[in-house]
Amino acid sequence: MQIIAQYGDIIIILACVFGFFMAWGVGANDVANAMGTSVGSKALTLKQAILIAIVFEFAGAYLAGGAVTATIRKGIIDPALLSGTPELLVFGMLSALLAAGIWLLVATHFGWPVSTTHTIVGAIVGFAAVGISVDAVNWSKVTMIVASWVISPLTAGVIAFFLFRSVQRLILDTADPFVNAKRYVPMYIFLVGFIISMVTFTKGLKHIGLHISWGNSALISVGIGVLTMIGGIFMLKKIKVDTAADKDYHFASVEKVFGVLMMFTACAMAFAHGSNDVANAVGPLAAVVGVVSSGGEVAQKTAMPVWILLLGGGGIVAGLVMYGHKVIATIGNNITELTPSRGFAATLAAAATVVVASGTGLPISTTHTLVGAVLGVGLARGLAALNLRVVGTIFISWIITLPAGALLAIMFFFMFKGIFT
Repeated sequence: MQIIAQYGDIIIILACVFGFFMAWGVGANDVANAMGTSVGSKALTLKQAILIAIVFEFAGAYLAGGAVTATIRKGIIDPALLSGTPELLVFGMLSALLAAGIWLLVATHFGWPVSTTHTIVGAIVGFAAVGISVDAVNWSKVTMIVASWVISPLTAGVIAFFLFRSVQRLILDTADPFVNAKRYVPMYIFLVGFIISMVTFTKGLKHIGLHISWGNSALISVGIGVLTMIGGIFMLKKIKVDTAADKDYHFASVEKVFGVLMMFTACAMAFAHGSNDVANAVGPLAAVVGVVSSGGEVAQKTAMPVWILLLGGGGIVAGLVMYGHKVIATIGNNITELTPSRGFAATLAAAATVVVASGTGLPISTTHTLVGAVLGVGLARGLAALNLRVVGTIFISWIITLPAGALLAIMFFFMFKGIFT
């Protein structure tokens, strides 16, 4: 308690700097992979993708990203163990933010799409197990997170595989692909509107105290899906066959139709991501601010001040603009060659997986889900369509994320403990 009273202001300044750094990492790595399919498929330019991400990530974070966030991330630590020594929680959350920020910077530099959720979880497990006690960690929760490494990419991969197969069967392999694209793409646009609404209602709006039943969420989502479809039909009317482009690439005009669809999926993915993953950056910061401002009281939940969400949103946008191109290249170009029709299948499959996971309460990573979906689309075109060397590097980077976050956090935890006590 005395440490918190004595160094409160310094601790909050450090937490803000580390929180911004972590948010910068989320922007550079996580948001970049959410936008990678749109840029890689040439449906959007890098500039357009960044503008969409700025607007929709911010909207997702602010509207559905956590007016209340669980202080101790996803119930990994028992808060009762820390009530007598709140400074340990503060040191731990500071070290978790700094460790996660550094690991994300390293991963982004090499273009590895790693999971911010798993980075911060690894960091918190590390400092709790070594700095407090092994019993302080809820190991069953950690086991679930490890299981989601396998489940989320597999699920998204399977959905993406069949989605792209449906595109091949209904549109690409028919006698008149352009006419069929105009006929069937509105159905896919409806799916995008429906699924993203479901993501928001089932996963996002709980944070701001809106608990809508699953049935009502589905009904409202159908309405939003229909409205999205009508908007899409109006946009599709402007697209005409480009015979010159079709000579160079048989499906050029068809891909323009899918380009419209990719605009919807890109906005949707950014909103869903903002509502879901911004808490990774600002959750630990809110925990530190909560403990310091209450004079050392450890609460299970802390109200999320608006300025913290704005700080997180600002950091995310800065990271995406300054360094996001590295991971965008990995997801968009290096795993498999993406066109708008393939990119749409991957993005929609990833969003659908997030809905399924949120319904079952499985802690899921947007990154793993999207990479799995891109792999699924590549496999639908045959194994030769995949760059297996890049895929191998990505899988290795996933495996080392949790221990890397943990080791860095343990190191910083003892460093802060030594500095302040």
